[in-house]
Amino acid sequence: MDDIPPNETQSLGKVMVICAWILAILLMTLFFSRWSKEYQMNTKPKMVTANGIKQTLIKRNVLNQYIVEGTLNGKPVTFLLDTGATDVVIPGKIAKNLQLENGIQGTAHTAGGKVTIYGTQIDEIVIGNIALHHLKASINPAMEGNEILLGMSALKRLTFYQQGDNLVLTVTNPKSP
Repeated sequence: MDDIPPNETQSLGKVMVICAWILAILLMTLFFSRWSKEYQMNTKPKMVTANGIKQTLIKRNVLNQYIVEGTLNGKPVTFLLDTGATDVVIPGKIAKNLQLENGIQGTAHTAGGKVTIYGTQIDEIVIGNIALHHLKASINPAMEGNEILLGMSALKRLTFYQQGDNLVLTVTNPKSP
């Protein structure tokens, strides 16, 4: 039997290690790209009209959240529906990009503790075929992420219910203060 010289064995070992790392990176990339796609894949609302009533359907993601694309004052944003939030809550960096002004300073009690917030007004939020006008909102400079919390200052103007994996939204009162 031929003996393989040590240099060739070491070279072959290095090649195998490099191939294993490349394979591991490819598998991780595939896994995380699929996870990311599932997490955010259902962000486009579906618009329907049932019995003459306009409705917007939002599909629940794999984390059991309702995340949906819409517009705030005509600019595209992503909303996360949050019945535990009193107001529409906008992360500071998003508020800056949307050119929203900081109003009266206040304090909010969040899961992470007390935070300083600033009141603001939103002219219009559009999700699917639903438009809400003149909404109270809060800017949270400490809030991270790219989603705006669609809290009760907006949701109280809607009728909403779950139907399978969808949340069905219907306008109740689009202009109430």
